[in-house]
Amino acid sequence: MNQGLLPYTVEVVDRADTMTGRAGLPLVLETMHALGLRQAITDHVRVRERQSGYTEAEKIETLVLLLAAGGTCLDDIRVLQADAGLTRLLDRTLPSADTLRHFLYAFHDDALIAQAQAARPPDRVAYIPAETAALQGLARVNTALVHRVAAEGRNTTATLDHDATIQESHKREARDHYQGGRGYQPAAVYWVEQDLVVADEYRDGNVPAAMENLPLIRRAFANLPATVTTFFFRADTACYDARNLKWLTDPARPGGPRGPLGFTISADMTAPLHKVCAAVPAAAWALVEERPDETVHCAEVEFFPGDWPKMAEPLRYVALRIRKRQGQLFANGSDTKVPRHREQPLGGAGRRPPPLALGEGGDD
Repeated sequence: MNQGLLPYTVEVVDRADTMTGRAGLPLVLETMHALGLRQAITDHVRVRERQSGYTEAEKIETLVLLLAAGGTCLDDIRVLQADAGLTRLLDRTLPSADTLRHFLYAFHDDALIAQAQAARPPDRVAYIPAETAALQGLARVNTALVHRVAAEGRNTTATLDHDATIQESHKREARDHYQGGRGYQPAAVYWVEQDLVVADEYRDGNVPAAMENLPLIRRAFANLPATVTTFFFRADTACYDARNLKWLTDPARPGGPRGPLGFTISADMTAPLHKVCAAVPAAAWALVEERPDETVHCAEVEFFPGDWPKMAEPLRYVALRIRKRQGQLFANGSDTKVPRHREQPLGGAGRRPPPLALGEGGDD
């Protein structure tokens, strides 16, 4: 058997007290070492108050192992600590739950939260605090991971997906979210071709998914390696905002890649947009799908959302029209509905992104 990166060899022993059912976990640690993450953590994450005890790298590695093992809380580390076979394979002891909890709280700063609360408009409850230096360092570790993995794949195309998700939590600090429970609503940007998260932002549960997404979108594109030359972006209605749209359509977009950038975003059905869709001639609607009780047609329309530069090219919208078959009505008494639809730049704005399946998107 070839020797791996960790200092262990396969042995046959009669003792059962050093056997483990988690022999795959050392491979997780080996992968982290092979990708250079230990050095990246050492370079970018510094929160220790003294130079004794477990290092930042050892604590982060332990948290990754805990997640890989299916742990759901810090106290689950006791299960791994009690696994003599695992700790023998790893050739180390594992930090306690209290040590890990103290480490995680070092990424928190009450002063930044107070600043965000003070800066929010009077009519707004939600806020997004700035990231601490420790969190920024952890983000640089993730960027190092993205670049290292991308260097192996040599992918020149990046399709970035933006989405937010609810994480239920019963912590005292957790806020109410729109689904009726309490928890958090982190947003992440995912690189489809490489199966990697390139940027994320952890948010309270009461922060709307549509709130201030442009900084995260910009950071995601900035985190891509220089080898990427073709760019696409996809999102649901949370990103249907004039600031995002203007940035995406601008070939000189500040803080992002220059040149063409194809994108597709689910659009809110506003009254002005509904008026444009309703004016589409009957012959322009193309049949997409026939269902048992309804039919689906689509049509392309041009629309300027809100305050748009006079010389700008109109955006290309793909509208869906769903009609009940003869004699059947929707719950509101109508026979037709125009759901949220896709927005894409016109051909003059660059290459169009790959077509999306009907109904795709978290808010459709």
